[in-house]
Amino acid sequence: MQSQPNSAPVFESVGTSIQQVAIDPSITPDPNLNTLEQLPSVNELSDVKPSDWAYQALKSLIERYGVLSAYPNRTFRGNKPMTRYEFAAALAATLDKVEEILANAIGDEYVRQDAITIRRLQKEYAVILDEVRKRIDTTEYKAAQLEANQFSVTTKLQGQHVSGITGGSSANSTIVSRTRLNLITSFNQKDVLVTQLESGNNGGDAVGQEQRQGFNLLGSNGLFANAGGLDYTDVESNFKLRRLYYTFRPQNDLAVTVGTKMSPRDFIDKNSYAYDEAIDFSSGVFLNNPLIIQNQIDRVGGAGVAVVWQPQNSQFAARGLYIAADGNQPNQGLWGDKRQASVEVEYAPSNQLKLKVQYTNAQVNDTDINALGFNAEYRLDRNTGFFGRVGYGSYQGFNTAINRNLDAHPLSWAVGLQKRNLVIPGTLAGVAVGQPFVTGDLGNATQTNFEAFYNLKLSDNISVTPIFTVVTNPDNDKDNSTIWQTTLRTVFSF
Repeated sequence: MQSQPNSAPVFESVGTSIQQVAIDPSITPDPNLNTLEQLPSVNELSDVKPSDWAYQALKSLIERYGVLSAYPNRTFRGNKPMTRYEFAAALAATLDKVEEILANAIGDEYVRQDAITIRRLQKEYAVILDEVRKRIDTTEYKAAQLEANQFSVTTKLQGQHVSGITGGSSANSTIVSRTRLNLITSFNQKDVLVTQLESGNNGGDAVGQEQRQGFNLLGSNGLFANAGGLDYTDVESNFKLRRLYYTFRPQNDLAVTVGTKMSPRDFIDKNSYAYDEAIDFSSGVFLNNPLIIQNQIDRVGGAGVAVVWQPQNSQFAARGLYIAADGNQPNQGLWGDKRQASVEVEYAPSNQLKLKVQYTNAQVNDTDINALGFNAEYRLDRNTGFFGRVGYGSYQGFNTAINRNLDAHPLSWAVGLQKRNLVIPGTLAGVAVGQPFVTGDLGNATQTNFEAFYNLKLSDNISVTPIFTVVTNPDNDKDNSTIWQTTLRTVFSF
């Protein structure tokens, strides 16, 4: 689910919208001041300057007619949309004042000329005004019908279906699909309840087939990393609860999230150029740092809490989380195996550069994990951006999944380039290379992933993306042949 940059609240994709609306504390509603009052002078407006293009028009209104409607806080809000109530209040005040002037200023040449003009316009546009009135009445009726029959007053329904025709070395062509339904609920415009249901066709791909022949250490469902082929493979056919959490804001720059189904990737390690498997890269090694985002916790989700501190107009932000994948199991609970605690500090010195420092402490399959990570992105221009992730970790203890002791210090890295409007306007292209788990203690080689994609939007709701993937030394095993894979991904959003 994609970053455009890491904080846009627009519903561009299912995953992105959920995450950004839920945890970005900078998204706060504007106070709804509907009452208007008259001002004696345009200079009393705090947001209107003599250099503004409409200043003379406002000055003329108040000097000639003595009418100028403003909000109680002495603002005019000239760039803000106004409600019909606000328009009606301002129009009524203006017409009352004009009628008063017309009745008491017969000798005023300016007023007399304006009165003649108003009456002429009323006569010329009488038919058009009547038609507009009828259309407004019809619109109000239809709006009332929609409100009476809408899905919910407080909840928005979103959906996304990803399907891909894929094939590659040593594998027949297959169809992989995943469907997600999202219910986004807000009770007071400063909170959000996210409920996500997910279903798929249990589809597999060439990369996953090769990696599943062994332990599947570094596949999409890998024991150590999500570094396989398509991130949306192996999704169960029955609808299941994928996300369930509630975000509230104790203050404007602080967001707190609690839930029973949360994934670490929703809150940390975001990157504007590699973050959404339905829009850009499909392999998990490019979507997240596999040492910082533990796959066996992120893939299934768990119970936990996340905190985001993001002051407005600040170059710094901080995030933290604790998630337990088996928090619903009495033999494990919130403090048992498969748990992850992470912190992240972001520094954005400019609109072009973002840097993140991360730390994760986890226990997975009785192995103690500590990892330090770095996430960077640089926007060269409005169409071109670079990204990179690197991590270094320590894996200590007897691992119950592979039945052996570990004393590993893996390195993980990935770098890539993203380009918009390449050849065709509205397209998104990218290329990346990375190694998910570089260590001499796991396997006899180092897996390397390559991926390139070209995303073409056919409409606001449909996109198609050719993807080419290569994986060498799958699962860190030199005896496994190099895998190449092609995919045609189609995404429907509604």
